[in-house]
Amino acid sequence: MGSTTSYISLNGKKPLFSFGVITDVQYADIPDGRSFLGVPRYYRHSFQVLRRAVNNWNDHGKLKFCVNFGDIIDGFCPKSESRSAIQKVITEFNNFHRPIYHMLGNHCLYNLPRETLLEVLKLPSLYGRAYYDFTPSPEYRFVVLDAYDISAIGWPEDHPNALEAMQILQTKNPNNDKNSPVGLVELERRYLMFNGAVGKEQLLWLEGILQDASMCNQKVIVCCHLPLHPKSASPEALLWNYDEVMELIHRYNCVKACFAGHDHKGGYSIDTHGIHHRVLEAALECPPGTDAFGHVDVYHDRIFLSGVNRMASTEMLFTS
Repeated sequence: MGSTTSYISLNGKKPLFSFGVITDVQYADIPDGRSFLGVPRYYRHSFQVLRRAVNNWNDHGKLKFCVNFGDIIDGFCPKSESRSAIQKVITEFNNFHRPIYHMLGNHCLYNLPRETLLEVLKLPSLYGRAYYDFTPSPEYRFVVLDAYDISAIGWPEDHPNALEAMQILQTKNPNNDKNSPVGLVELERRYLMFNGAVGKEQLLWLEGILQDASMCNQKVIVCCHLPLHPKSASPEALLWNYDEVMELIHRYNCVKACFAGHDHKGGYSIDTHGIHHRVLEAALECPPGTDAFGHVDVYHDRIFLSGVNRMASTEMLFTS
């Protein structure tokens, strides 16, 4: 995934701007555990990873903002402690002296109602939505998607978005446990309850953003908790309608990269349209003494992720 040397040192050019990245902190004040696949998880240490990330970003001195790719606390966090745990993590994020852009992950929604999360995470969105865009420089626009727009978690059971999600799961996943991929084949394994989809209204909004960015000659970086390309992630981690979202994105030439979290091991691919897909490694799975965070330097013709320790550095050169 490229060298650990920042691209600045390779050609002497300064980036247009730089920003910090971290994902899947999944903090909880509980003993270490394991995923359903047996991968160790360090629920308390992940907070220390975040603390070192914030210190690193502040020491950098020139980061314009940071993006947290979701799952701020873990689903195993005792529900009576959810509010205080998320406040502890947000307070640590706020020690970074620049804007912080959050997004919803499934573990966030296990802990607190969607409306509460929108408030405590201070998402800069309108009308109660969890998707939004922002423009850090005239040349670039960022799009933050809500991967749990259509979801069986986070909405009241009788909400249309929850009902639509359950219908999808009933159709696509015959297991009683809708978080189980047993019997599902290849990409069909994404139809699990801990994933979700981008709804029709959000797709219309996304198309409007891409049209506007194209007219303004802006490059777009898409951020989503769930990965959007099969070659960058496990099938079990993908957005349900990743194909629909990417079909829309591919109608325009403005999107250069898609960043995601959720699939803790990380991943990287370039799709048939030259869009870079980078799934970031999780802070949660860092053994004590190790880290997973980084910062991204953004140029006219490429972006360069400088990863720390378990987060691999990646150079992403644009083809057009």
